[in-house]
Amino acid sequence: MNLELRHLKVVCAIAETGSVTKAASLLGLAQPALTAQLQRIERTLGGPLFERDRRGARATALGELVLSRARVLLPAMKGLQDEAARLAGAGTDQGMSRYRIGTIGGPVIGGLVHRLSEAQPDAQISTQASYYVDELANMVVAGKLDYAQVGVCGDAMPSADYGLMWQTIAVDAVCILLPEGHPQAEGDDIDLAELAEEQWAAGTGDGCMADCFAAACARAGFTPRRVLETDVRGVVDMVEMGLAIGICQPTFRPPTGLTHRPLAGAPLRWRQVLGWHPDSPAAAVAPRLIGMAVEAYQEAVARNPRYVKWLVNYPALGNHQLAAA
Repeated sequence: MNLELRHLKVVCAIAETGSVTKAASLLGLAQPALTAQLQRIERTLGGPLFERDRRGARATALGELVLSRARVLLPAMKGLQDEAARLAGAGTDQGMSRYRIGTIGGPVIGGLVHRLSEAQPDAQISTQASYYVDELANMVVAGKLDYAQVGVCGDAMPSADYGLMWQTIAVDAVCILLPEGHPQAEGDDIDLAELAEEQWAAGTGDGCMADCFAAACARAGFTPRRVLETDVRGVVDMVEMGLAIGICQPTFRPPTGLTHRPLAGAPLRWRQVLGWHPDSPAAAVAPRLIGMAVEAYQEAVARNPRYVKWLVNYPALGNHQLAAA
């Protein structure tokens, strides 16, 4: 048997967990199958790699030697695979043959894909959804995605720790989703202080929005009731049943019977951004995609003329100021 990288992963898993049984669970294998695989590896290398007893598995001198090499080879191979994935294909300012876009959802992705499809009918375009910025960012770093189009709390940008370039598409006021007959649905916007007694519902995700929401409520003079986290459909259901009022974007198109209004003074904001790896082919095409994303946002926000009119008094919002991070 020739030794392969997958065999080194087995050895590392046993060493890290201290148990063949735990390593089997970690790797998604049956314990007898992993034991048989370890025995084949040991025969190939000429001796036992672990001393095994009731206390677990401890590396022998030969095992330590194999582990020392594996801990160098496995990260090096992972790095090679990531770099190869990022550099596969040729990217120019005219476009790429393949676009893999991760998204949290929102007003941009549909229009962006539509414009990209029209500009490059032969390009392969795929999307992947997640509630979490860090999941999509890590996939871009690993070369599994070319771009991440995500939303974050308006006073923040995605972490620089990812090593990605991030550019703002637009910043919007957070809106409140409520029944059309709700007393606060009559005006152009809503004073947050007037919602002190309400139950809240919002989509799940990471970032600092929960902390920013609590801080905004504190500035308005109250502590909010616990926010019920769910998906978008769940938020709509709760608002329709009168269980809660929702937190949403101004570009969200509410179903019949519901409406939304921005918060007066825009104490909470939501930032739409596009991210990519600076050393990938996607970097050369990023300016084109930013332009398409801005157009997609403008198209989406134009469907809410009431919000567009409200934005006149908030020149820092919308897509008037594009900022590179």
